[in-house]
Amino acid sequence: MTDFEKLKKDFPIFSRKINGKDFIYLDSAATSQRPKQVIDAVTEFYSSYNANVHRGIYRISEEASEKFEAARENVRKFINAKSEQEIIFTRNTTEAINLVMHGWAEKFVNKNDKIVISIMEHHSNFVPWQQLAKKKNAKLEVIDIHSEEHNDKEGELVEEEINKKIKNAKLVAITHVSNVLGTINNVNKICKIAHDAGAVVLIDGAQSIPHMAIDVQSIDCDFFAFSGHKMLGPTGVGVLYGKKQILEQTDPVLYGGDMISEVHVQESKWNEIPFRFEAGTPSSASVIGLGAAIDYLNKIGMENIRKHEYDTTKYALEKMSAIKGIKIIGNKDPKKRGGVIAFDVKGVHPHDLATILDEHNIAIRSGHHCAMPLHERLGLGASNRASFYLYNNKKDVDLLCSAIEDAKKIFGI
Repeated sequence: MTDFEKLKKDFPIFSRKINGKDFIYLDSAATSQRPKQVIDAVTEFYSSYNANVHRGIYRISEEASEKFEAARENVRKFINAKSEQEIIFTRNTTEAINLVMHGWAEKFVNKNDKIVISIMEHHSNFVPWQQLAKKKNAKLEVIDIHSEEHNDKEGELVEEEINKKIKNAKLVAITHVSNVLGTINNVNKICKIAHDAGAVVLIDGAQSIPHMAIDVQSIDCDFFAFSGHKMLGPTGVGVLYGKKQILEQTDPVLYGGDMISEVHVQESKWNEIPFRFEAGTPSSASVIGLGAAIDYLNKIGMENIRKHEYDTTKYALEKMSAIKGIKIIGNKDPKKRGGVIAFDVKGVHPHDLATILDEHNIAIRSGHHCAMPLHERLGLGASNRASFYLYNNKKDVDLLCSAIEDAKKIFGI
C-alpha cells in the first residue's frame, strides 16, 4: 500500500516553512510541484550531458539523444500509443492544440463545416476553434451543461446536445476533465459518437493524465494533448498524441532545423513524423524531466493515485458542504469528478478569500481559471478553486475549511 504521507517528503518545496508554519498547496490544477527525482534528472542533464539532441556524433550528444528518445518511449507506453511516431513534443497543451488547429484543421475544415466544443472548455481549447470558425466561416457549436436544478447531473454535458450537435461535425474538441467543474467526461462514448458521424476528435487531457490511467487506443481519440508541468514534470514541455495516419495528413506549423530531411534553394522536404513537427532545438532537459516524472508516477501506480485523490476529494466535498454560505460548483458525486473543487463563499469575493488563505499559507486559485465562457454560463464573475494531488491529504482539507471559516469571521459573515 502506498504511503502518500511519506511521498510528500520527495517534494523539496514542502520542507519550506513560511512564518514557521507548513505550506499547503492546493493549486495543482494550475501546475504541480516537482519531486526531487524530477529535479535531479533535469540537473543531471545540465551537469553531465548538456548538448543538442539528434545532431552531434560525440558522446554527450548521443547520450542526450538517447535520454530524449527514451522519454518519448516512456510517454508512448504511459498512454498506450501504438508507435513513438505518434508522440510529438510541444511546449504545453496550448501549443499542442494550436498545432492541430493550424496543421490539420486549417487544411480540412471548410466553409459551413461544423466544429463542436463544450461550454466547460479551457480557453486553450476554446479560443483556437472560435478563431478558426471565424477564419473559415465554419460553424462553432457549443455543448451545454446541466445546471444545478438537475441535481444528479449538475455540471455534466447535456447528452441530448452531444448527439444532436456532433451530427455532421468535422471536428470535435472536448476536455477529458474540467479544470473548474471537475467533471469527468465520457470521452470514450463521445469519440464513438463523433466517429460514427465522420468527425475527428481532439481530447484536452491536461487535467486527466496527471490523475488517472490513460489509454488512447481504448479512448480511440484522434488527438490527445497534455502538459508535463501538471503531472510532476518541468515547465516547457507538452505532448500531442496523434494517430499516425492523421499525422501523415497534418502539415508542420513551424519551419527550420530538425523538421526537414532536405533543403535546397527552391524547395525543402520534411522529416518523418514526429520530427517534422518538432522544429528547432527542443527543451531537452524538460523532456527528460517529463520522462522522470512518468517513472515516478508509474512507481506509485495511477490507480493508487486516483484512489487517493478520490478519498481526499470525497472528504473535502463533505467538509466544505457543511460550511454555511459556501456553494460547491459542479456535481457533488466524487465518482463523477476529478480532484478539483471550485466554490463560492457568499459575501466574500474570491480574490479576498484567496488573499486571506494565503495568510494561512494555503495556496488556492481565484478568478475565472481560463474558463470565462463557463463562468458566464454559471452567472459568476469569478470563483475559488482548490485542487488536490498525490501530496495532499485530509489534514490539508481541514486547514482549508478552518481558514474559510476565519475569512467569514473577518467579513462578519
